[in-house]
Order: sequence, then C-alpha cells, then structure tokens
Amino acid sequence: MISIADIREWRGHDVVDQDSKKIGSLENIYVDTATDLPSFATVTVGPMFSKRRLVFVPVADAVVGPDYVRVPFDRNAVKDAPSIDPDGVLAAEMEPEVFAHYNLDYATGAGGERRLARR
Repeated sequence: MISIADIREWRGHDVVDQDSKKIGSLENIYVDTATDLPSFATVTVGPMFSKRRLVFVPVADAVVGPDYVRVPFDRNAVKDAPSIDPDGVLAAEMEPEVFAHYNLDYATGAGGERRLARR
C-alpha cells in the first residue's frame, strides 16, 4: 500500500500504465474521506502546447519505481477517464463518474459527505 506521505514525494514524476507506457505526470492525490488513505491521483495529460487536463486514476494497486508510479490500467483507459482543468476542482456530482469509469463501487458517507478530498 502506498501512504499519502510517500506518494506526495512523487508529484511531477511519470505515471505509467501496466505496460510501462507513459500516461503523464502525477499532479495531486485524492484520499478516501472515510479512511484518509490515498484513493485516486490526478495525472497531467495532453500535448505540451495544447490544452492540458488532469485525469483521475485509482492508486490502490499502484507500484512506485525509481522514477515512476505504475498503475494497473491501460494508458488509453486512463486518458479517457473523467478529467478537470489543471486549475480546476473535482465537483461533488462528478465523483460517481470517476468511480464508474474504473468499475468501482461508489457511496457517499452516511450523512451524504463527499467520498474524495484532495491532499
């Protein structure tokens, strides 16, 4: 398991897919509000001189290497994931879509609390 303290050190490092193909650069970590454990990362994708965006990818089964974070997903699946602008925030109504993209169960807290928080 990757701790939030450890993964924060990897901001800006490459995020690669299951076949070691580069997806983009790690930008932020979102934790599960129920456990405070890392749940998703945002990855900067897009051409250097064009519209860049942040896509979401689960980090529960990620592996940290010497200069990368490997996620167990196909590069194209990650690039097709829900995204936000580089200076944007994840809207509460978008959370279920992020989980659904990776076929993960989604439920708010007992009082309707959000499931993800950026750290």
